[in-house]
Amino acid sequence: MLKGKVALITGASRGIGRAIALAMAAHGADVALIYAGNDKAASEVEQEAASFGIKARCYKCNVADYSATEALVAQITEDFGGIDILVNNAGITRDKLIMQMSEADYDDVLSVNLKGAYNMIKHTSRQFIKKRYGKIINITSVSGIMGNAGQANYSASKAGMIGLTKSVARELAGRGINCNAIAPGFIGTDMTDAMPESAREELIKNIPLKRIGEPEDIANLAVFLASDLANYITGEVIKVDGGLCM
Repeated sequence: MLKGKVALITGASRGIGRAIALAMAAHGADVALIYAGNDKAASEVEQEAASFGIKARCYKCNVADYSATEALVAQITEDFGGIDILVNNAGITRDKLIMQMSEADYDDVLSVNLKGAYNMIKHTSRQFIKKRYGKIINITSVSGIMGNAGQANYSASKAGMIGLTKSVARELAGRGINCNAIAPGFIGTDMTDAMPESAREELIKNIPLKRIGEPEDIANLAVFLASDLANYITGEVIKVDGGLCM
């Protein structure tokens, strides 16, 4: 489905980013794996992705750094011969009630989650425009749609990604470029795994499908949006949340 394409995935060393990278590799895409800190985890994803017979390479970068991301995109373009698919998945949390949230807590989350997505789109868009092709997929959250207590910074960053998605979709549609967002609900990652069992049970009560989602649930949609099967879809925010935010 993605044979011959090059996908750049941020936050690719674990969780949803890892699942997206492996799913795209399984469907034939070469993958550039961007990560912030865990060298061992990134290397493991690189090896697993390469086992599908595609080209995979890791790159360590702070996506909030404008100059570093500019150099990163140039290096990946040189290494892979171009980029066709961009997945903005990198994200952090600094959860606190607004009264306890420091300025740094707010700024750090907005810098990585929202400015990081801007940086990556900014630096890849020129080549997308030149070849009149590109698939941009932003991983937002249902928190950006309905808000979440204790996550004013995270919810703001994810709501911002929705506005960014729609604006970029409008700007680039005339050049054959698609930009969409995926809004996961509660997905089985390190964060949800660490929750007390009582909290998990209470959370599941509010999900119509009565289960926490899997990273692969997000990855499957990302593969579809990155493929030519989704050529007439742009500017959309698709929830994958078990009905939580219907």
